[in-house]
Amino acid sequence: MIKRPPSLINKPFAQITEQNPASLGDYLKLHAPLDDKGRYLHFDELRFRLPQGLDHSLAWSVVKSARSLQLTTILALGESAIPCKLLLTPAMHMAISESDRHTTKAALEWMCSKIGEHKHVQYLLNDLIEDEAISSSQLEGAATTTKVAKDLLKRQRSPRTPDEKMIVGNFKMMQFAWQNRHKALSAGLIAEMHKVGTEGIDDEKYHPGALRISDDVIVEDGDGNTVHIPPPAKGLQQRLENLAAWANADHHDVENSDYLHPLLKAITLHFSIGFEHPFRDGNGRVARSLFYWYLFKHDFAAFRYIAISTLLKTAAIQYGKSYLYVETDEMDLTYFADYQCRVIIRAIAEFKKAYSKTQENMEAFNVFLLSSGLYKQLTDKQKTVFQVAKNSTPQTFTAVNVKENLGCSYNTAATTLNGLVDLNLFTKEKIGREWVYTMLDADQIISNWQA
Repeated sequence: MIKRPPSLINKPFAQITEQNPASLGDYLKLHAPLDDKGRYLHFDELRFRLPQGLDHSLAWSVVKSARSLQLTTILALGESAIPCKLLLTPAMHMAISESDRHTTKAALEWMCSKIGEHKHVQYLLNDLIEDEAISSSQLEGAATTTKVAKDLLKRQRSPRTPDEKMIVGNFKMMQFAWQNRHKALSAGLIAEMHKVGTEGIDDEKYHPGALRISDDVIVEDGDGNTVHIPPPAKGLQQRLENLAAWANADHHDVENSDYLHPLLKAITLHFSIGFEHPFRDGNGRVARSLFYWYLFKHDFAAFRYIAISTLLKTAAIQYGKSYLYVETDEMDLTYFADYQCRVIIRAIAEFKKAYSKTQENMEAFNVFLLSSGLYKQLTDKQKTVFQVAKNSTPQTFTAVNVKENLGCSYNTAATTLNGLVDLNLFTKEKIGREWVYTMLDADQIISNWQA
């Protein structure tokens, strides 16, 4: 459990000057929204970093007095319309900059044109789409390995367990977010997103697409402690409509005094759904899908291939704390937004790394193609599949996923894969009712071609 902040002291400097003037300099150093490392610390963390001998209530009051000068009200949440405030931190500025530079539709098109192999890049990106669905499910407790989950989505086989159904549901939800990105947000669209993502998993548990009608839903931590009691079910429909109206309003005009970058607005939507908890279960998945939906809507197309949940699940406790820090400190959204932005910065870096690796591997592969004479023997589709395989993006291929990714017929996809087997580049085995193809080890391929 986190340590809640102490009660604030009115006019803390007056009390310090009167009771302990010798320590005034130490308290003055704390009079800033961020610490000397640029961190926006909650009292739960700040208390361990305070100089020895300082009164914690006074120190916290000094920090809060500095923050109050810069916090801006963003929206109101809950039954009593609690104002939620935000302060821009260095991490937010950096995440906004990285998003503007590397994740827009224009940036994505530039990346594809620079590589010059659009089909190969598209295959890589389609693979990355799966990562968010898988990691978001694992974050919610799905006990399925990433390898098995990848196989499930690539082979498009029917899910066999509730965990596999969750992964397929999340994948459908992400597809829904992309396909409906041009629609205005409404309580109905949020409910439809929930239905798409949870229907058929355990309908008695999830109640797909239905807003909760009782107040018996609570959020617990891993030890069974209650950490969040959502606002009452009464008025929930209207509160979601109010949230949708806020989301649909234009906050992106730089001339607007209420300007808010789309990334920060998407993060706020993410938090808001988690706070309202409109469904009996599956709220986290809907919240993260809405985050993506909003970015898709505003042409940050590359986020379709950036898996935020992959990083969130590696620090799930901190993810949970970022929610609690907001609620225990007067609905200060800065904690949640700052944490999310730090995750986004890392996620974009991983996306750029995957792109750079693809570029390097393609260059090396092209040298191999030319020097070995293999290039002349491959069809265009075989080149694409082989390039992707060499980059180790998908471990296995089937005629179904090649058909989907290359936009060709099933027979053409099967011919493409069987041709790679004939050229001693791939091997195949029958799993269930379909053939699964795998590229041979690089050393084996070289050996085959030298023989």
